[in-house]
Amino acid sequence: MRTRLVNGKGLGILLIALTILLLIAACAPASEGQLDEEKKVSIGWLVGLTGPAASAGRYPHMVLVDYIKYANEEELIPGVPIDLVWTDTRNEVAMDISAYRKFADRGVPIMISMCESEVFKNWLEKDEVPMLSMVLSEAAIYPPGWIYSAYPTWAEEFAVWCEWIMENWEEDRPPRVARMGPDILAGPHALEPAVDYAENIGIEMLPSEYVPYVPLDVSTQLLRLKQRGADYVYISPIWTVAVPILKDAQRLGLMDRMNFGGSENTQSEGMIKAAGAAAEGYTVPRAVPWWGESEFPGIEMMKDSRKRYGAEYDFQGDDVHGVVFGAIAVEALKRAIEEVGYENLDGHAVKRALDSIVDFDVYGLKNITYTPEDRRGSIKVRIYQVQDGKPVPVSDWQDAPMILP
Repeated sequence: MRTRLVNGKGLGILLIALTILLLIAACAPASEGQLDEEKKVSIGWLVGLTGPAASAGRYPHMVLVDYIKYANEEELIPGVPIDLVWTDTRNEVAMDISAYRKFADRGVPIMISMCESEVFKNWLEKDEVPMLSMVLSEAAIYPPGWIYSAYPTWAEEFAVWCEWIMENWEEDRPPRVARMGPDILAGPHALEPAVDYAENIGIEMLPSEYVPYVPLDVSTQLLRLKQRGADYVYISPIWTVAVPILKDAQRLGLMDRMNFGGSENTQSEGMIKAAGAAAEGYTVPRAVPWWGESEFPGIEMMKDSRKRYGAEYDFQGDDVHGVVFGAIAVEALKRAIEEVGYENLDGHAVKRALDSIVDFDVYGLKNITYTPEDRRGSIKVRIYQVQDGKPVPVSDWQDAPMILP
């Protein structure tokens, strides 16, 4: 009995001592930058990792995941860890909407999307959540609302590509340009706003040809373009569409008659490897550097992060988007927390933070500025051409025009 009484008294003293220590610890000020495990701020990420357009989503996803790990390790938002919550939407509208609703309902203060973002435009304003969009149409960005980007629209990039054609065209007649791709919003339809612009600078636009996401044979479409005298063919939206077109054009002996190019996501390591010699000369308007251009600090940071956090050193060309959009989202959250405090963080505060961004240097990759009239972030575009199996710049960075719907 005596032993039991002594042990009980000792346990009581121990509990009192632990309580005092916990109270002292709770009252002590946290050191600057110390992460509070009870705090976290979420970024919602909508991306298609499976389905017909999976090849476009995998690599930006990989790099964005790495970047958020890097941002937490470097404590880019002092005291608050970042939680990247994501959903594989398969690039299906119903799943896009479901993922958006899930994030909005749980109070995620900012989203990054690789979906057709114009679908969300009215909802974003109603829910008061800003979205950074990698997939940009005129309807999404004009008039300015809660959708932001880091690039011009698909049509505006196509307009820069058309300007480059005119700068290098030497014949007396107008160059004839056709569009080719799936019958979807991100296909040839996305370039429609730039048709008048292209014709006004001297290009003859031909009717579009439509093919599946992964076409098996496009001989019929290519032969029609041959009959129409097409000089240039612009392919969209991703590289799995481009490869069969290029290989069929090579098989039909059309490579000397037509020049091929396309949207930024059609030029990748996968395309160059699969198309082989047919990829030579392929041109795209790029809004970010190619992943092999190590002179850009953001490229080296991306590679270092992949080595540190990833299982493989594997890039395609679309990867750089993950760094750019991740950095903008983190900067906006940081500014919003500095303005209103963690406890008051919401979509309105993040939108004000985005609106405050001027000349934000994203590791040398982009220089981002938002204005009330322009939410594109950057309008710089450069033409890259495949030469000896590698994309190389063949123009200077130039401003894309603003093409209003």
